[in-house]
Order: sequence, then structure tokens, then C-alpha cells
Amino acid sequence: MNLTLRIWRQKDSNAKGQMVDYKVTEISEHMSFLEMMDVLNEQLVAKGEEPVAFDHDCREGICGMCSMYINGEAHGPDRGVTTCQLHMRMFKDGDTITIEPFRAAAFPVIKDLVVDRTSFDRIQHAGGYISVNTSGNTQDANALPISKHAADEAMDAATCIGCGACVATCKNSSAMLFVGAKVSQYALLPQGQVEAADRVKNMVAQMDLEGFGNCTNTGACEIECPKGISLENIARMNRELMKANI
Repeated sequence: MNLTLRIWRQKDSNAKGQMVDYKVTEISEHMSFLEMMDVLNEQLVAKGEEPVAFDHDCREGICGMCSMYINGEAHGPDRGVTTCQLHMRMFKDGDTITIEPFRAAAFPVIKDLVVDRTSFDRIQHAGGYISVNTSGNTQDANALPISKHAADEAMDAATCIGCGACVATCKNSSAMLFVGAKVSQYALLPQGQVEAADRVKNMVAQMDLEGFGNCTNTGACEIECPKGISLENIARMNRELMKANI
């Protein structure tokens, strides 16, 4: 395939960015999207130009690093996949593909397609953990009875990889799906009950402090989430917050 790539280029967070067009040729439909980006960067380096900066790590849909906004959709036109799992067979020969960074005030651009998502880390640090008694009297995890329904729902919430697609696709740049998932994975389990009230209050307060918007129930976050995190987690977070405040 021969493609035209319209890519956002921005030297750093203080520079003014712009869209730049690039031509790539002989792209295999079996390539992943990131492999196609690698081909482009090899061509740019060969010509003495600066390669396009983009985030990546595992390339297996696990780490959540590959944050790209492709043709107006977080992680591109496929469903249930991250950018690294997106394949070029989703596009046609001669297509123009627009590639931008995730857009949100809480995700400032570092360079080109790389954004700063440490706001998610700070939300996690505010309460996304459990304190464990390591005095030698700890109770074995297998001794705590947990219903299969609760265990399954907790595991579903825990599959969130913190990629930020929910924020990027939300018209309000809301992080409530992310925070809801991180609250839910503990709220559903007995190990998470000790700090439940402090956890949800602290994480929601930090989310607001970071400048994320509020949820208006459009549901775009659930649709674009590569792990299919359910909106039910937002409802659960709201219930947990109401219970904690009461």
C-alpha cells in the first residue's frame, strides 16, 4: 500500500505544532500500525530528518503506551485493540491517515505524538492501592471467600491499562472511566474495604485537581476503550463516593 500520513509535529510543549504530510510506500497490510510508523521513521532518518516521536513499549496491548489519535478515533478504527494491535489491513491503498496525540489539558504534549500522562500516576498514588499487614499475621488470600461474580467484575475492572483513550475520546476529557475502574477493582473485594472511603474520596479529588472534565454519559469512553471497561464502573465509583461522603 501507498499512503499519505498527516502527522502532528511539535518540537516540545512550548513550541507551536503543525500537521505535516509524509508519503510512505510499499506498506504491507500485515504490518501493525507501529511497524508502519517504524518504516516512516527509517525513511526520515535515512534522509537526515528528525523521526516522529511516539510512545510504545510492549507492543502486545498490555502497557497502554501507544497513545495515538488516528483518523479521529483513539487507537484508530478497529475495536478492542490498542494502536500497536491495529493492523494496516484496516486501511486502503491511497488512504490519507491523520495521526495526532491524545488531546486533553491534563495530557500536555511532550513532543510530536508523545503526551505526559503522569496525571494518571498521581491519581493512582492518591488511593489506588491497599495497605497490607506484613507483621507475620497476614491472612492467606485463599482463605477469604469471594463470590465468583464479584471476582469476575473486579478482574474486568483491573484490565484497565491506563492508556488514556477514554480521556482522549471524551468531549469533556473526563477520566471517570479510568478512575471508576481503579476504584472498582478494590471496592468489589474484601481486601479493599479497609480504605474504601478514603480511597474514592482521594482519587476523585486528585482527578479534579488534575483538570479532567466531568462525565456527561455519552458513552464514547466505553466504545473506544481497548479493554472494553464498562460504564458500570463509573456508576459504582459514584455510589462509593456518595457512601463515603455520607
